Amino acid sequence: MTNTNPLSSIRARWDPHQYQRFSDERSRPFFDLVGRVPDDDVRTVADLGCGPGNLTSTLLDRWPEARVVGVDNSPEMLASATRLAPPPHLVFTLGDIATWRSVQPFDRIVSNAALQWVADHPHLIPHLVSQLAPRGVLAVQMPNNFSAPTHTCLEALLEQEPWVSILGPRQPQYFVQTPTWYADTLHDLGCTVDLWETIYYHVLTGPNAVLEWVKGTALRPTLSRLNAEQQREFQTVYGDKLRAAYPEGPHGTLFPFRRLFFVARRRA
Repeated sequence: MTNTNPLSSIRARWDPHQYQRFSDERSRPFFDLVGRVPDDDVRTVADLGCGPGNLTSTLLDRWPEARVVGVDNSPEMLASATRLAPPPHLVFTLGDIATWRSVQPFDRIVSNAALQWVADHPHLIPHLVSQLAPRGVLAVQMPNNFSAPTHTCLEALLEQEPWVSILGPRQPQYFVQTPTWYADTLHDLGCTVDLWETIYYHVLTGPNAVLEWVKGTALRPTLSRLNAEQQREFQTVYGDKLRAAYPEGPHGTLFPFRRLFFVARRRA
C-alpha cells in the first residue's frame, strides 16, 4: 500500500475476528446501500475495502452472472476473504483504494465503510467515477459520526500525555466531506445522484460494548502503534470515557451511529 492513505504509514493490523464481533450491525448498512443499486447490465462488480469478504460474496447472490472483485489493503482481512472465493466469479486482491485502477471499466463499484480512511476525496471521487463503464454505478457508504463521543473522546485523549510523547502529533485520520460536497461533485462529474444519511441505533451487549466495537475499526490505527502494555493502559482510560458517554442500560448499550450513503450513476 502507498502512503496516500494515512493507514499505510501507521500500518494498522486489522483483526477479522474483532471486526466481525458485531457483524449483524456492521452488515446492515451494506445491504441498505446495495439495495438501492440498479440491477440492469451488471457484468463486473468491484468491492473496494472488502475486508473479510463475507459481504462481498453476497454480491454474487445479487448478480450471479457477474465477475466480482474484492480489493483491500489488509493481508489479514484478505487471508479470511480468500477462503470464500469460488473463482472465476469471485476473486480478491491486495490493493490500495487511492491508487486502484482497472484495465477494464466496471459496471458497479461498491465501497462500504472504507473511503473515510482514504485522503483527498476531491481527487478520489473523480478517479473512481472514471473507472465506471457508461451508465455504471458508484455506491458508497461511509461513517459520518466523527462528532460522536467515540471520536471526540479519542481525539482528546491523543492530545494528552503520555500519548502525545508516545504517538507524536495527531495526523488526519478521516476524510469524509459534507453531503452537499458529494452531491455537487458527483453532479459536476455527470452523474445522477441518490444521497441520504441514516442514524442507526444499535443495542450492543456485553461489558463496555462500545469499546469492543471501536477496537475493530476506529481504534486500530492507534493500537497498532502501541506495545502490549501501552495498549492495555490506553484501552482502560479510553474505555472509562466511553462507558460514561454510553452507559449500559438494562437491555444493553444504545449506540447511535450516523452513516452517509450515495449511489451515483454515470451518464452514457
